[in-house]
Amino acid sequence: MHIDDSLGFLINHAGRRLTLLLALRYQPHEITTEQWSVLNRLYEQDGITQKELARRSEKDQTNITRILDQLERKGLAVRKANEADRRSFLTYITPKGRELNETLLPIEQEVIQSVLGGMNTDDVAQLRRLLKQVTVAAERTIEQLGE
Repeated sequence: MHIDDSLGFLINHAGRRLTLLLALRYQPHEITTEQWSVLNRLYEQDGITQKELARRSEKDQTNITRILDQLERKGLAVRKANEADRRSFLTYITPKGRELNETLLPIEQEVIQSVLGGMNTDDVAQLRRLLKQVTVAAERTIEQLGE
């Protein structure tokens, strides 16, 4: 089989293309897609620990610390000491971060719509369902390998 026909390659390639499109559209707002994924998770629920934010963002602790450093420098997020556990920090989105995220969400939707424009609603729903199914199966396999 040719690599261009490999399902893993196709999924990865599509993801990289989408990331590039988003990066190009986010560039004028001086934020990377990696930073936005963390900012958006805080937008969904802030006041969570760095560890929980890392889990939700699918980033390791080192990367989440680096990204939060960048978001703090830009005034988009803040970390505060966790009074319940002095070894951890709680992460919060700032009003400036909330405003930026509300600007970026429609851009993300436009990018996705531009690449899915030729698909009907049923095709998009099926693609979403199949990608979730692949993700769950991959996670299950990873867990089994870790046992």
